[in-house]
Amino acid sequence: MKSLNTKGQALVEYVLIVTIISVITIAIVNYFGGYVKDSITKTSCSLVDQEYVPGSKPGEGECKEKKNE
Repeated sequence: MKSLNTKGQALVEYVLIVTIISVITIAIVNYFGGYVKDSITKTSCSLVDQEYVPGSKPGEGECKEKKNE
């Protein structure tokens, strides 16, 4: 009966480790996600020859047509 308890304990420990790693990963993606989206938007704006206009928050930037002077 003792070996059954240690197997269950090991399983619970693995589940806790996976849960903690998942929560940390989600927090990092939520924090840096807007910055990553902005950098991708800047790159795509330059590829289609448009101007990048930053938004009020990270991740809200957009491409606009360049003004001809």
